[in-house]
Amino acid sequence: MREILGRRRRLLSQRSDGRPELIGAALTYATQWQWPVLPGVAADPEGRNRCGCPDPECTVPGAHPFDPGLLAATTDGRMVRWWWGNRPTAPIVLATGGKAPCAVSLPALPAARALDALDSMGMRFGPVVASPARWAILVKPYSMEQLGELLYAKDFVPGSLRFHGEGGYLALPPSETGQGEIRWERAPLPGSASPWVPDVEAVVDAVVEALTRTGVSAPEF
Repeated sequence: MREILGRRRRLLSQRSDGRPELIGAALTYATQWQWPVLPGVAADPEGRNRCGCPDPECTVPGAHPFDPGLLAATTDGRMVRWWWGNRPTAPIVLATGGKAPCAVSLPALPAARALDALDSMGMRFGPVVASPARWAILVKPYSMEQLGELLYAKDFVPGSLRFHGEGGYLALPPSETGQGEIRWERAPLPGSASPWVPDVEAVVDAVVEALTRTGVSAPEF
C-alpha cells in the first residue's frame, strides 16, 4: 500500500542524470503548499556522516539550517529560486509550526511496525517523511501548551518520540543528508492545494497505543 501511495505522486522533476531536482520540490512546498522552507547546511564533503556546520558533534548532519538561519524560511518563490540556484544540492528544510505542519517522529523500525498496526486498525495518516534512522508523521500545527497537556494526560510516552513544533525544523524529500536520503514513506496524495494532515492528539494516541499493543521497544535515540 505504501508503495502504491508513493507512486501516485510525481512531486519532483528529474535531471538528465535521473536524480530529482531539489529546486522543483522546494518550489512545490513553498509556492503551492505554502510551507516555509530554506536550504539546510550541507554534509561535510570529506565525510557524509559529518556536518558542514562548525559543530563537530552535530547530531543531525546536513539536515538543519545554518546560514541562513531558521527565521529566514519563506514561501516566496523568488527567494527559493535564488537559494537553490546558488546551492542546487542543499537539503530542503521545513520550518515547522505556525501555518506549516508540525511533526511527530520516532525511530524507523518502531515507526514501521506502528504504522502497520495502525493500518490494520483503519487509522488515517497524512504524509510520513523517512530517513534511514527516523520517520516523521506530519500533523496539524499545535502549540506547546497543547502538546504539554496532551503528554501530561498520558500514563506513558516513549522517550524516543520527538516533537517538531513551533520553532522546529524537519528535512524534506528528496534531500540528501549526512544521515542518508530523505524520502516519502507515505507520499502526499495528489489533487489538493496542500496535503491533509491529522491532529497531533490522534497521532500521539494512536502511536503510543500501537507501540504498547505490539510490544515494540523504541530505543532512546
